[in-house]
Amino acid sequence: MHAGTFEISNFLIALGVAAAYAALGVIVFLVAFKIIQKAMPFSMRKEIEEDQNVALGIIMGAVILGLAIIIAAAVG
Repeated sequence: MHAGTFEISNFLIALGVAAAYAALGVIVFLVAFKIIQKAMPFSMRKEIEEDQNVALGIIMGAVILGLAIIIAAAVG
């Protein structure tokens, strides 16, 4: 086997593994976000878009960043 072919093969395997981890992270993130959304006693979309609730937007942004950091540490 040629050395260049071996390097390309390893690269493609690593790329596939990275894509799988990225997909897994996105799926876990979406599931966690849906759980948070269902746990709220009100519509987050209505509160943020229509009622202009800045505090809820900041809280949800912090939750999204926190989930992303946890998932990145767990998956990576």
